[in-house]
Amino acid sequence: MKKNRWLTQVWFAAFFLLLSTASAWPQQPLIQAVGNGEINWADQVIRATGSGAPNPDAPNIAAARLGAERAAKADALRNILETVKGVRIDSQTLVVNAMTQSDVIRTQVQGVVRGARTVNTRYLSDGAVEVIVEISMAGQLSQTVLPPGSFGTQPVPKAGSPVYSGVVFDSRGLNIRPAMSPKILDEDGREVYGSAFVSQEWATKYGIVGYVKDLDAAKNNDRVAANPYVVKAVKASGAGSSDLVISNADAQGLKDMSKNLSFLEQCRVLVVVD
Repeated sequence: MKKNRWLTQVWFAAFFLLLSTASAWPQQPLIQAVGNGEINWADQVIRATGSGAPNPDAPNIAAARLGAERAAKADALRNILETVKGVRIDSQTLVVNAMTQSDVIRTQVQGVVRGARTVNTRYLSDGAVEVIVEISMAGQLSQTVLPPGSFGTQPVPKAGSPVYSGVVFDSRGLNIRPAMSPKILDEDGREVYGSAFVSQEWATKYGIVGYVKDLDAAKNNDRVAANPYVVKAVKASGAGSSDLVISNADAQGLKDMSKNLSFLEQCRVLVVVD
């Protein structure tokens, strides 16, 4: 009897623990490796690691370690710059393309990289040092690489109270490649959502879309909750396979929400990927 009572208590404890954690909907990482760094599309963060060796001619251990730290930080900044260059802006363009086309963008991106935050420092037994740095894709980087003239060219009606709080595009199985500024198209190639439909302020702050790996988690994500409109994409599009095509019926349904489209301007959009 005591054993059964104990098992019952354990079961209830586990059950309530599951209930308490389920509502948090932990977000799965969505990592793209680029060179010696990585892009976390779920968290919109870019990270890179650098390493530095101690100078054997340093006058003391403290000086050797300081030199190794500086070398590791410099190496990490070089690596994160190369990673940033590999970030896809849209289905046609990488950041490196934008930097090549504009000296202003190149200088500003380099400035963003120089301001990278050190998030971890490891001291190895041989005196070497490893440093991890990161920058956010939102904020200054988005403001630098996303063309300002592309925002808000499509009027978005705001009449009435919204029925839907956001939209979730389910692209699982389509091998979508995340980008900072993807487009959602109908089957005839007409743009249904993209930078032309959003406010630059919201896009710079949150990104034009967010990426997640779980449909149930997406439906409960604060970005689109509490009542998102869910659309199944039919195929990938664009040279970089970053744009999504949805059926004409779903596209028309989205357009017909004339009273509910304010969530588009506020970038309350998620894309579910594999």
